[in-house]
Amino acid sequence: MTQSAIPAAGTRHDEPDETNIRALVYTFYDRVREDATLGPVFEAALAGRWDTHLPKMCRFWASLVLGAKTYQGNLVQAHQPLEGIEPQHFSRWLYLFLDTVESRYTPAAAVRFMEPALRIAQSLQFSRYGWDYAIPAEQQALLERIAPRRRPADDDHEVHARPERSAGEPFPAKIVGQPSGGA
Repeated sequence: MTQSAIPAAGTRHDEPDETNIRALVYTFYDRVREDATLGPVFEAALAGRWDTHLPKMCRFWASLVLGAKTYQGNLVQAHQPLEGIEPQHFSRWLYLFLDTVESRYTPAAAVRFMEPALRIAQSLQFSRYGWDYAIPAEQQALLERIAPRRRPADDDHEVHARPERSAGEPFPAKIVGQPSGGA
C-alpha cells in the first residue's frame, strides 16, 4: 500500500465507496501482516494467495457496506478449518480493524464497518467455541466504545421505534452466550 492511499492528516471519508474501501482493506491487511500476533496466522493460511484474498475482501466489504452484492461466500465455512486461532486473535483483529476504520472514516461512516465487524467476529467465535462461549472483556469494551448513541424520541424528530436494549448494548438483540467473567 502506498502512502497516497492514506488520507491526508485530519481528513477522513464521510461516505464509503469502492475506492476508499479498497484502500481500507489493503491498509488493514498490511497492518495484519506486520502484526506479531496475527501475521503468522494469516501468513500460514494465505501464503501465496494474498493476490486473490485481498480483492475478495474488497468485494466482501463493498457488499456489506454499500450493498454491492458482489461477494459470494460463506464466512463460517471459510474460517472453520483455520488452525491455531484463539480468542486473542479475534480481539487483536477487531482492534486493528476498528483502529484502521476510525483513522479513515468519520464516525457516522465508520460505524457502518464497525457494527458488522463485531457481529461477524462474535458469530465466528460462537460457531468455533460454542454458544456458551464468553465474549472476552476486551471485545465487550470494543462494543461499548463504538455503541451508537441513540437519542430518545421527542416531538421535534421522528425516530423509528427500536427494541428495548440494556445500557451499553449497541445492537437491538442481546449478545448470546455467557457474559464475560463467566457464570
